[in-house]
Amino acid sequence: MKVAQISQQHLVSQVLLKQFTMAEPDDRGPQVRPVDVCYPERSNKLKSTRACGWSEAFVAYESASAEDLWSSVERRAPAAFEAVHAGTPFSDPLHVETLRDLIVLHYVRSHRYRNVYTNAFETVRVKVRSEVVGRFPEPLRHEAFRQTGLHLTGERALHAFAERLVEQSETTRDFGTGALFRTSIEHMFNKVRAMASNWHLEVLTPESGQFLVGDNPAVTVRTDTRPWAYNMAIGDAHSVVLPITPRHLLALGTKNIVSTIPRDLMDQINTVQVLAADRYVYMHPGSRRLEAFARKTAKRWRPDRGSPYPASSASRSKRS
Repeated sequence: MKVAQISQQHLVSQVLLKQFTMAEPDDRGPQVRPVDVCYPERSNKLKSTRACGWSEAFVAYESASAEDLWSSVERRAPAAFEAVHAGTPFSDPLHVETLRDLIVLHYVRSHRYRNVYTNAFETVRVKVRSEVVGRFPEPLRHEAFRQTGLHLTGERALHAFAERLVEQSETTRDFGTGALFRTSIEHMFNKVRAMASNWHLEVLTPESGQFLVGDNPAVTVRTDTRPWAYNMAIGDAHSVVLPITPRHLLALGTKNIVSTIPRDLMDQINTVQVLAADRYVYMHPGSRRLEAFARKTAKRWRPDRGSPYPASSASRSKRS
């Protein structure tokens, strides 16, 4: 039986977003407070987790296999979150594996990864076209005559026909349908999961204040700059950080620890969430100070302020 394609696909797991909610008295269900980092002055109403952190047809081709892969992690999250709240995240190795997998899931299933994938494909497509023209001009002319009956002479005509061949290729067709992206993101999840298994897990709590979470929530960081550099390749990062509740952050590190961090370090982590966000950050509805912090940070640091489409992270930092 063919499974229906899911249109609105959550990039931020609802099970994670629900950790940041407060049940409203009018029975609307758990709500979070969003802040639009592109329009930080704009007032945003409280929203349900279902209405937040999703993308239209993120995996556009036969998404069921990807959804099964994501759910294999997400269905284990509630028990792991309970252990975090109880202060015993390392009591069961399965909890550690689940929390580490949550970091990987949100690192890969992200606006950031889709942008990296799209940019990489476009770069390769241009490179292939140029190499075909440079290395095989005569076979290209013969194929052009076979297909069109035209004798191509100038280099511009050769490039145009090479582009036509690239567009006709199975790889380009799979790119257009989304089949290539689905294969790529599933492969990348398994690849990064294997890499992350060599790291340990840090569970961090701020001395005071709360974490917020962005719609690109798992972020690679380097801590030797201020503000921290972010969105570099995972092999170049000091850590990958993921807020999972207003009072808990997961980070890949060199040993398994539960620790408390000072307020200024929490502010650095929240700043990275604002900078790395595609469009929104989310927080507990009662976090008025945190809302003001997010708006102030977006006004100060976001180069895409006032635009409905954020500047690419490539213009803000090194990307993987």
